[in-house]
Amino acid sequence: MSLRKVFRTRKFSRSFKEAPAVGTAEGGVTGNGVEHAHEDGWSNMLPEILYEIVRRVDAAEELWPNRQNVVSCACVCKRWRDITREVVREPLHTGKITFPSCLKQPGPREVPHQCLIKRNKKTSTFYLYLALTQSFTDKGKFLLAARRYRCGTHTEYIISLDADDLSQGSNAYVGKLSSDFLGTNFTIYDSQPPHSGAKPSSGRASRRFASKQISPQVPAGNFEVGQVSYKFNLLKSRGPRRMVCSLKSPVTPFKTTGETSDSTSLDGHKMHDKEHAASGHTILKNKAPRWHEHLQCWCLNFHGRVTVASVKNFQLVATVDQSQPGGKGDEETVLLQFGKVGDDTFTMDYRQPLSAFQAFAICLTSFGTKLACE
Repeated sequence: MSLRKVFRTRKFSRSFKEAPAVGTAEGGVTGNGVEHAHEDGWSNMLPEILYEIVRRVDAAEELWPNRQNVVSCACVCKRWRDITREVVREPLHTGKITFPSCLKQPGPREVPHQCLIKRNKKTSTFYLYLALTQSFTDKGKFLLAARRYRCGTHTEYIISLDADDLSQGSNAYVGKLSSDFLGTNFTIYDSQPPHSGAKPSSGRASRRFASKQISPQVPAGNFEVGQVSYKFNLLKSRGPRRMVCSLKSPVTPFKTTGETSDSTSLDGHKMHDKEHAASGHTILKNKAPRWHEHLQCWCLNFHGRVTVASVKNFQLVATVDQSQPGGKGDEETVLLQFGKVGDDTFTMDYRQPLSAFQAFAICLTSFGTKLACE
């Protein structure tokens, strides 16, 4: 049986949430911990040959939807999954999004990831897609979804890997965004600790479950990883919103493949405690626009990625960046830009040190009226 036929005979996920966990794929580890060998012999292939097969697939299939073949390799059995983890590198080095863990890893250094956010006003739901073409009408590859909930005096956005299951009790839950009463101060929570030894945030708003933990495998709390604040415009002066973002324990560049650590990320990829436990913050602020006399409006150069004027549009640059030498940010390099291209369609482009999860959470803060800031 050829490798192509093996892929075709299996059902592989069309989104991240459907990818089986380690030990649950066919030929993986059963409940008693015994690994079953495939009758076709794929799990007994020589490591050198297996590594070369996965390496070639990874190199050939750079873009989605063809990149699902790399995920298919990880779904054959536990041994294939381990080899695939060794071959596939982080987005910081390759610019490729493959597994769910990539959504919480830094984006590429040079060319930013281009994404689209689709809004459904009726359900207060937002969908994040990886853009596969330059067209704003193409949906692209689904990455994350969020739904807005009104909780007493504050608002929460629940972020999930599953577009149809947006609850904190879901296994697809990855984090949330919580705002104050005025909608000017936001806190970003991660469902997993950002570094070894991190403790869940205290307070009712940060608890994942109202009662006891329902599963030992699911963290019972949320971990604060960042804050976003919009400055008040008391004088009602003309101009765009002003915002400041502070990200705790910023994700710094990963080491080369093969080095080990003790903590694991979203889908089991190894992370590095020393880098993630580094103290300090990454501080982002919106890039100041210029006043265009002829158009009589404030302007920013979005390089064709934003087509509709909106108070929601922004570009963020770093004043403090722990991923750079000396921790000093480059206030000319745009790390995240967000803007409107249709009634319910927005673009989101991000790069190192931001991850897709962080960038999406920051962009969600721009939705909603902020009378005190406009």
